[in-house]
Amino acid sequence: MVDGLIIRSSSIHAAGCYTTRAIKKGKRVVEYDGPRFTKDEADDRYQDRDITYLFSCGENGLVIDGFGTAMFINHSCNPNCESDNVDGRVFIVAIRDIAAGEELTYEYNLYDSDDDEQNCYCGATKCRGTMFSEAEVKRRARKARAAVRAGR
Repeated sequence: MVDGLIIRSSSIHAAGCYTTRAIKKGKRVVEYDGPRFTKDEADDRYQDRDITYLFSCGENGLVIDGFGTAMFINHSCNPNCESDNVDGRVFIVAIRDIAAGEELTYEYNLYDSDDDEQNCYCGATKCRGTMFSEAEVKRRARKARAAVRAGR
């Protein structure tokens, strides 16, 4: 893991995670860690909260309730990191060389959410405007078309 990560104000969203040292492509930056719950337990626990730091981990339907440095890594449509799920552990890994002082970002690729919108404010040149995964955007479009056809 990388030493020299700091949390400070971000133009993307409130606070962000920055590196004070250069990071090489392929390096594990930080682990996304915290208590694990089933998705149903997490939905019950956070039903009245607008902000959560939940992260799907593995095939068994568990989510991590993010706690620590990694929870401050913001979404970007042009990220410098990606998540890597290894046996139920989630690592944030550099997908290119990252210079000291850069904000760390990865694509959230949200899915299976009851939220109507998950707007993106990353500021990337080719921002998609949403933090939903491309598959989730397509699923929602199909659902909307079906609702129109059904007269809803």
